[in-house]
Amino acid sequence: MGITNQEYFLLFVVSYLLVGGLTPLMRKIAIATDVVDRPNSSHKSHKKPVPYLGGVAIIIGVITVSYSASLISNFTSTTFWLATSVLGPALLLGLIGLWDDLKNLSPLPRFIAQSFAGIFTAIILIITKNVGNPTGSSFFDSIITIIWVVGICNSINFFDNLDGGAAGTVAISAVTLTYLALAGDQFLIAALSIVTAGSTLGFLVWNKSPAKIYMGDAGALFLGVLLATLTVRFQPSSEIQLGAFLTPVFLLAIPILDTTVAVFSRLKRNISPFQGGQDHLSHRLIRAGLSRKQSAFALWTLSAVFSVVSIVISNFSDAILNAVVIGSSLFWVILFVLFFRTKDI
Repeated sequence: MGITNQEYFLLFVVSYLLVGGLTPLMRKIAIATDVVDRPNSSHKSHKKPVPYLGGVAIIIGVITVSYSASLISNFTSTTFWLATSVLGPALLLGLIGLWDDLKNLSPLPRFIAQSFAGIFTAIILIITKNVGNPTGSSFFDSIITIIWVVGICNSINFFDNLDGGAAGTVAISAVTLTYLALAGDQFLIAALSIVTAGSTLGFLVWNKSPAKIYMGDAGALFLGVLLATLTVRFQPSSEIQLGAFLTPVFLLAIPILDTTVAVFSRLKRNISPFQGGQDHLSHRLIRAGLSRKQSAFALWTLSAVFSVVSIVISNFSDAILNAVVIGSSLFWVILFVLFFRTKDI
C-alpha cells in the first residue's frame, strides 16, 4: 500500500529532528567516555580530537523511525520482515563498526563481518525474489549482491574522511533513490531512503566543517550496508539493461570513485589498500587549494550530477539514454584520471 506525500515528508522531518537532537547527546557521551578520534597517525587530517558516536545517533534514528512507522501504519509480519531484511544487516555492521570505534579493530574482522552481511543479504533477496535487477541466474545474482554490499560498505567507510563529505553525499543519494523509488511505486525503498536522508542531514548539522562529531565506523558501515541493500532491491525503470545496471552505480559514483582512486594509488605505491592514507578525493582537493568546506561542496556537487544522471536514465528515450550513459561514464573516467594523477600525499 502506498504512502502519501505528507507521510513521506513527516518521515523526513521526524528523522531529521530525532538524529539532530540525539547527535549532541551522543557527543557529550563520547567526550565523557573518551571515545574520540585523535590525530595520532599520518592519515588523520584533523588537528584536534573529535568525538565519535555520531553513527550511533544515525542508527538509533533510522531504526526507531522505520519500525515506528511500520507499527503506526498498516503493520503486518510481512512488512516487519521486509524492513528487517534491510535494516538487520546494516545494524549488524553498525555494531561491528561501533566495536571498531571503541577498540580499533584490524581490517580483517570488519571484512569478515561485511562478507557475512553480503551473503545474508544475497540469500534473503534470492529466497524472497527481491533482487531489483536480476540477471536470470541465482548464482550470478548472489555473487553480484555480495560484491556490491561489501564494496559499497567499504566505499562509504573509505569516503568518510572529510567533515560533512560522507553525510552530505549519502543524503543526496538517498533523496535521489527516494524519487526513483516513488516513480516506480517501490514504497518500502522510498520510505527507508527518505528516513536515511533525514537522518544523515540531521547529523550533518553537527558534522559539517568544522565537525563537532564524527559518525565513525559505526555510522559509515551502517549507512554503507543500508544503501547497498536498498539499491540492490531497487528495480530501475530503464528499459535498457545497461542503463538499469548502471543506475545504482551512478547513484554512488563518487564514493566508488574515491575508493577506486585510493586503492589504485596504494597498489601503485606497494602498500595495503586497507591502510589509511591522505590519498582520497577530499585530500587531493585540499592539496589543490580548496578549503575543507569547498572540498565537501565539490564532492556534493559531483554526487548531485551523477544522481541527476540516474534520474535521466529512468525517464528518457533510448537514444538520449545511450548518449547520457556513454557521456557520464566517460566523465567518470576523466575524473578518475585527473584525481589519480594528482599528488598522493
